[in-house]
Amino acid sequence: MDESSGRDSESHETVRNVVLVVLDTARARSVDVTGDPDTRERTRSGTDRPTTPTMDRLAAEGTTFERAFATAPWTMPSHASMFTGMFPSEHGAHGGNTYLDDDLRTLPEAFAGGGFQTIGVSNNTWITEEFGFDRGFDDLRKGWQYIQSDADMGAVVRGEDTREKLEATRNRLFDGNPLVNAANILYSEVLQPAGDDGADRSTTWIENWLAGRKDDRPFFLFCNFIEPHVEYDPPREYAERYLPEEASYEEATAIRQDPRAYDCGDYQITDREFAMLRGLYRAELAYVDDQLAQLRRALEAAGEWENTLFVVCGDHGEHIGEHGFFGHQYNLYDTLIHVPLVVCGGPFAGGGRRSDLVQLLDLPATVLESVGIDDPALRRQWSSRSFLPGSDDEPRDAVFAEYVAPQPSIERLEARFGEIPDRVRAFDRRLRAIRTDEYKYVCGDDGFERLHHVPTDPFEQTDVSGDEPERARTLRERLEDRFGSLESATADGSVSMREGTKERLADLGYL
Repeated sequence: MDESSGRDSESHETVRNVVLVVLDTARARSVDVTGDPDTRERTRSGTDRPTTPTMDRLAAEGTTFERAFATAPWTMPSHASMFTGMFPSEHGAHGGNTYLDDDLRTLPEAFAGGGFQTIGVSNNTWITEEFGFDRGFDDLRKGWQYIQSDADMGAVVRGEDTREKLEATRNRLFDGNPLVNAANILYSEVLQPAGDDGADRSTTWIENWLAGRKDDRPFFLFCNFIEPHVEYDPPREYAERYLPEEASYEEATAIRQDPRAYDCGDYQITDREFAMLRGLYRAELAYVDDQLAQLRRALEAAGEWENTLFVVCGDHGEHIGEHGFFGHQYNLYDTLIHVPLVVCGGPFAGGGRRSDLVQLLDLPATVLESVGIDDPALRRQWSSRSFLPGSDDEPRDAVFAEYVAPQPSIERLEARFGEIPDRVRAFDRRLRAIRTDEYKYVCGDDGFERLHHVPTDPFEQTDVSGDEPERARTLRERLEDRFGSLESATADGSVSMREGTKERLADLGYL
């Protein structure tokens, strides 16, 4: 798919560049501009403390989408949808096939074909060339490496004691350039700042790149900040703003954070501990919100802010005790798929708050239309609809989400924990969801189904599928019309990963 694409001569003159910032694992309910005040965690004083003032400012200047939804509850399929404009079962990158097909056209490729410089900064190890996300980028930087290198020293970081760290160093030091590897080990073990998972280095690098940039082309900049992802380890000064009354930083950061172990019943978390974890999570959001402010200042200093479309979203949400879960796997509750989305600049300036249903896979159609790029190859494959003000695309009357295959698989959980609870074994299924203005319906290939009346049950506590079987049937048929029968769908396909990649994913709790 190397079909060329071009810029429309009537593109919006006020939009030259596009910046897409993903706050990894940011759920809508915990972000000020989209969160429900009734659900916000309380601070020490017992009152709400703003979590994301920078996003609030962007929202005041731009447009907030109150009902934006991811297509999947975890990083890889959600980013694949943002990059291709396709649903997970369409692009095929999911728990059963952890690679973005080379034949698919991506958003960075469309920008590159439209004459843009394309830069990516990823702090999540899923979003790298290992999984096919580098296509179209002039440069895709890996935020977890101090010096950019193909060799991965993550095994050293994971060592539980000095012996393990030394053993990992011996095994990995000569995997590539030993001097570069030694520098990365020194950084991770001695010099890496506490409470930061790469965000500060990323914004500093972007700031320097902007300041020294000589390229006359417009640019597309993608950046993923991973701090809100487990483990929640914000700087102390941030954590202390959001922890519950009488909870100390030491007590909160001592709580074990192992979502897969929690789901499998390997340990318990009390309500008080979940309250502290939610405080740490909010502190992480506050920290990356400050990084957003730094990024904005860098764009302003470079003279690029006024003609840049600035998009901020979460790629999926998080369970922190809700529905009995910790993390973001195995289900499609709104806690996982309802995400913040704020767009600032150009035609979105002063747009206020919009309550129409939109999906993250609508971003390709929207941002390309904003800068006047028509990419036929990408357009032919996508299910994307532009939500640009005045666009000819039809607004959505429903949004969809899919969980194509368990990640990690039940087999991997068994290998780690041995016998696992029946509750977890039941998650070995494929799920689909449809959400309209009034109803949310979820069904699985094992016969599972739930129906919720959203206006009266926004937290999806009461299943009314038995009370309204016709409603459930209608929505189930609509899902089948859109994606085909669940019974005939398969989640086969696999791709081999380097051992270092498997270990990085284990760090993130996916393996």
